[in-house]
Amino acid sequence: MNDAISLDTLRDQITTDIEGAADEKALDAVRVAAIGKKGSVSEQLKSLGKMTPEERKVAGPAINGLKNDVAALIEAKSAELKKAALEARLASEKVDITLPLQPNPMQRGSIHPVSQTIDEITAIFSDMGFAIAEGPDIESDYYNFTALNFPEGHPAREMHDTFFMKSKEGADGENGNKMVLRTHTSPVQIRTMENEEPPIRVVIPGRTYRCDSDQTHTPMFHQLEGLVIDKSSHIGQLRWVLEEFLKAYFEVDDVKTRFPPSFFPFTEPSMEVDVQCDRSGNEVKIGQGEDWLEILGCGMVHPNVIRNCGLDPDIYQGFAWGMGIDRIAMLKYGMPDLRDFFDADQRWLDHYGFRPLDMPTLFGGLSS
Repeated sequence: MNDAISLDTLRDQITTDIEGAADEKALDAVRVAAIGKKGSVSEQLKSLGKMTPEERKVAGPAINGLKNDVAALIEAKSAELKKAALEARLASEKVDITLPLQPNPMQRGSIHPVSQTIDEITAIFSDMGFAIAEGPDIESDYYNFTALNFPEGHPAREMHDTFFMKSKEGADGENGNKMVLRTHTSPVQIRTMENEEPPIRVVIPGRTYRCDSDQTHTPMFHQLEGLVIDKSSHIGQLRWVLEEFLKAYFEVDDVKTRFPPSFFPFTEPSMEVDVQCDRSGNEVKIGQGEDWLEILGCGMVHPNVIRNCGLDPDIYQGFAWGMGIDRIAMLKYGMPDLRDFFDADQRWLDHYGFRPLDMPTLFGGLSS
């Protein structure tokens, strides 16, 4: 009877401890204290060896029953604690599906203003029937200067702060084989005239290089040139092409231009193009106001250039123009410093960048 009371007391104590366990660690401590190697129930089992056979027949099943009951209570409590822990974790780690999604890479990325401007320009001139021409960034002295009517030693060569490259072994730098980083995209005009039969209508966007750096100049910049060669081209056509381009690019209904004389070795006559604008505020507004802004250079292709390309200047004539892509991007989109184009500042790109899937079109709007 005393043993029965002892086991009942032990059962109540262990049950209370199990129910009071706050977590898996505390429950495991109760298990060790009860049915571990030196636990209270295990000690009861060890006492069976000191009992008589008659006592053992009664005490053995009772102690083993207590051990099984304790194990079952511990297992049930463990399942309860695990469920509670899982529910607490789910509550703390749940996802609020009402929160907005993180922007995907397509939304985070943007088109650089230079790429956007090139796309806009090519859309405009493609609509006029111009093809796109390209050429190498590393050019020979012949294509960059001589074929464009820059004779050896001519002072006009000093207008370009050229990056000269080391001549290849065995190359004769005195015969036009000296290599340079092209100072303009005009060498592509020569290559086009050498390889295509007139009529020729091309525009040439690309990188160019000059040893210069300030707020409006960088050592590498982007330029676009246009070339028309046929038997009947004239300055009136040149003016129409440029005015139509300016209206389309700046998205205005009308522009006023003037063509003051200038000098370029590869054109004769040579002219600058000034466009009427308003400079009264922080931004230059094209197509209004009473101010003028020089925006590009142009002219009729020099007969020597036509002759250098194997064409007869008495039969063929043409006109050409060139503009800085970065500069007209600055004018249209209000960017104050050309050097920012190449700093890779994410904040600048986020502000001035364009959505990647909005390809410029004349019918849909170039910069919409």
